Amino acid sequence: MKNQLVTLFGGGGFVGRYVVQELLKAGARVRIAQRDPRQALHLRTQGGLGQTQFVAADLSRPDTLARAVAGSDAVVNLVGILDGDFDKVHVTGARNVAEAAAAAGAKAFVQISAIGADPASPSAYGRSKAAGEDAVRAAFPHATILRPSIVFGREDGFVNRFAGMIAGAPALIGRPIVPVMAAATRFQPIYVVDLAQVVAKALADPDRFGGQTYAIGGPDVISMGELNHWIARAIGRDVRFVEIANELGGLIAALPFTPISKDQWSMLSRDNVVTGDVAGIDAFDIRPVPLSTVAPEWLVAYRKNGRFNKVARV
Repeated sequence: MKNQLVTLFGGGGFVGRYVVQELLKAGARVRIAQRDPRQALHLRTQGGLGQTQFVAADLSRPDTLARAVAGSDAVVNLVGILDGDFDKVHVTGARNVAEAAAAAGAKAFVQISAIGADPASPSAYGRSKAAGEDAVRAAFPHATILRPSIVFGREDGFVNRFAGMIAGAPALIGRPIVPVMAAATRFQPIYVVDLAQVVAKALADPDRFGGQTYAIGGPDVISMGELNHWIARAIGRDVRFVEIANELGGLIAALPFTPISKDQWSMLSRDNVVTGDVAGIDAFDIRPVPLSTVAPEWLVAYRKNGRFNKVARV
């Protein structure tokens, strides 16, 4: 990857910042494409002089995409949403990026999809991710499709979200009570650094990884209920979990102004784990890091007394 120019759409986001770090370490030049480049300026100190570039781009405007990928050796599409116009972002947007990359003569393309990508998914999110994969393959047949499970890391919006809920649960009578929806749904969390390394390896060797689809999961399979219990132990919080029946969870998600949308509830109706249908992270010779190895380092912020709070081993 040394001296190659890689354009990352959505490179200023949670996963993007780690992909940027891996590419810079490999000696690549990185161009971060965002609708508002100011959202990615925190990355300008990561590389050497002139190694990092920033450009404004809008997935719905092909002219901006063409400018963003001009001269690129490789392109990565990291853009995704959990609510909103899925087809506009996950399908049309992904197609536009892949077409721009192909027109620019890029040698490698990586599309970040999701394990839940399935044309028969009960959620619009899952169906749009599957349609986006098809759109990318049609425009850039040699693209590498990565389907990660839940991605965790210091700045994630998943583990941190539940840690915040547990730490902030009010104690009305006795122990604080924390409701858990979809408690039996299983995940295979992948460390963001491991996912970033997968992206970098896919870009570095398109002859080996191009045209393939990979499901990227971590070493452990854990249910939503087990995850909440683990987080509580990690931050030393003595709470009482109440599992919400699926029928009631569906009714709650259908109401307005709730913390979960109806489509997100549909996503939680299926396990989010690697199956034998496609190759996994082993293909990249990466040994994934368990959640319990690294997460306690930043979850300390949710302990009552920070680093001075004693907790049981997790």
